[in-house]
Amino acid sequence: MIDRFFLDIAYASGLLVSSPFWLYRMIRHGRYRQGISQRLGAAPIRYGLQPVIWIHAVSLGEVNAARQLVEELHRQLPDYRVVVSSTTDTGIAAARKLFAPDHAIFHWPLDFSWAVARALHRMRPSLVVLMEGEVWPNFLASCRSRNIPTVVVNARLSADKGYPRYRKLGPLAGWLFNRLTAIGVQDEIYAERFLRLGVHPDKIHLTGMMKFDTAQIADRIEGQDELAAAMGMGKGEPLLVAGGTGPGEEKLILDVFGGLRARHPGLRLAIVPRKPERFDEVARLIVSSGCELLRRSQRPDGVREPVKGRPVLLGDTMGELRKFYSLAHAVFVGRSLLPQGGSDMIEAAALGKATAFGPHTFNFPQAEALAAHGCSRVADADALGRQLEAWLSEGDSARQAGATAQQYVRSQQGATRRNVELICHLLDREPARRPGEIALDKLHQ
Repeated sequence: MIDRFFLDIAYASGLLVSSPFWLYRMIRHGRYRQGISQRLGAAPIRYGLQPVIWIHAVSLGEVNAARQLVEELHRQLPDYRVVVSSTTDTGIAAARKLFAPDHAIFHWPLDFSWAVARALHRMRPSLVVLMEGEVWPNFLASCRSRNIPTVVVNARLSADKGYPRYRKLGPLAGWLFNRLTAIGVQDEIYAERFLRLGVHPDKIHLTGMMKFDTAQIADRIEGQDELAAAMGMGKGEPLLVAGGTGPGEEKLILDVFGGLRARHPGLRLAIVPRKPERFDEVARLIVSSGCELLRRSQRPDGVREPVKGRPVLLGDTMGELRKFYSLAHAVFVGRSLLPQGGSDMIEAAALGKATAFGPHTFNFPQAEALAAHGCSRVADADALGRQLEAWLSEGDSARQAGATAQQYVRSQQGATRRNVELICHLLDREPARRPGEIALDKLHQ
């Protein structure tokens, strides 16, 4: 239905038109410079007879979601080599940190017919796994011509972006997704959207959302006591944590905190911005608001000098957000009061914390279900203040909200196992029946 030659012409025209944009970003910000040869099809060469499973995760979020999938495939299918590709520089960096050197990491090829043909010829995968739903016609056509099964796992079609975009393609959308061997969707709503696009029902499998599997369900985590001591957190002092915040939100949070502290004098606040390049900006904002400031980077574990007063805490180190969450009485998950897409709210819920977030969570489809199971979606900063006041005034309600959310996260885990089972069946293997076992060849009568 779609000629590869005309697709190549369309891609080349698009690159030419957009060249001022990506050339500027390449020169000014260093983007797109890495892995140019791999983007042109120079994937790692497969040597020997060991079969390969190729997992593609577009960017940082998909790479993180693939972590347990890679581990479980490696465990159940030790005779296969698992390799991981990504499109963005941040995705490649995360994949190298998580999977190298045990698994080869490389850039996804551009969807020119000659580039994907070259990559597939070099890698010769037995199966390709696409995380969440990025599909490209030339790549799928090349896999189909080589009898390479392709499966999307953790698939979703958002109501505001993905689904309307594919609807505009008309019958081409169904044709494109039907090039896939199977689609493992996150929930019934997404399954229905794929059906409306014309995807064959037998290709759709309800496997769940893998994001829940990466959440660590716990009441305490390692290092939280050391963090509390370093930051001068006294026992019994309630702490509000605003995590993963974005531009414009910290001012709203500080205003809400000011009103709450007038009624709860012992209340503390910790702010952990989403992006590290904003740490200094947020530090200046805290000081200009009239609050005392204490930066985590200035108070490493083991520091003995006591903290004076009750300053606002700034989490300006990497990898410690969960420690702050573990100390919280209540959590606000940022980038959601303003239209920035939201930050991950599953981590706080998995720790059993009363968790609130704003109306703008289009990057996190699980927010709707969490809001129906213990978490609180608030319309604006005023509503956030009222919800936090309720949790501070009624300790039992905060504990109950956290316990309900934590139980929901626990109930949703298992998607990784179901996706591995789907992949095993496509490879003609019987999935492992118990943890620690391997998948076996199917016996055909």
